[in-house]
Amino acid sequence: MNKKSVFYLLLTIGLCTGMARTYAQESMIPDVSYVYLEKLIATAKQNYPRSKSYAMRTEIAKNNVSRQKMSWLEPFSFSYIYQPRTIINTVEPNFLTGYQVGINVNIGEILKKPYDIKEAKQQYSVAREDQQENDLSIEVEVKRRYFTYIQQLNTVRLYSNTLLDVDAMLKSIKLKYEKGEASFDQYSQALITFSNTTRTKIEAEANLLTAKAALEELLTIKLEEVK
Repeated sequence: MNKKSVFYLLLTIGLCTGMARTYAQESMIPDVSYVYLEKLIATAKQNYPRSKSYAMRTEIAKNNVSRQKMSWLEPFSFSYIYQPRTIINTVEPNFLTGYQVGINVNIGEILKKPYDIKEAKQQYSVAREDQQENDLSIEVEVKRRYFTYIQQLNTVRLYSNTLLDVDAMLKSIKLKYEKGEASFDQYSQALITFSNTTRTKIEAEANLLTAKAALEELLTIKLEEVK
């Protein structure tokens, strides 16, 4: 193997290894599906426990507004007394007989009711804003983790292709070494390059699995279950 071939080999490996992240980032755009991303966001908003908690708080606050609006009759209390005409009470004579209806009005409660309704509406508004803020946070986090997942997916693809090239070159150098056409140092260097590239690919695969797990944490289901 001449010096020109060795230089070309090392240059190729160096470019693939040193620029791996850049190439992965430049090539990841076609793999990004915004339609699928919207499904992931919707799934996270529906399934993530914190999102469920905010949704329940909003629903409780909304129901409280309805309850306050329907409680206008609470300050009023009705009562009645039935005084038979056939009974004569000489101790406490009543001039009125039959049914006697009474209405009690709690003025304080009437004056307080508009403020209770206003407070309930404010609590509902705060609950909705908290839920919207949480939804925005979930959306941003899902996007960030999805893009990271796509990046790591492309990185694995890149190193997989690089490893195939390195493996082919290693076999070629090994064959030449066995024929005496390549030195031991050249063969040893090819082995080291193959080992380093293999290790880098394994690290990339670990990063991919970690990115996938981080995304599934927000979804609470497997990524493959989102259609």
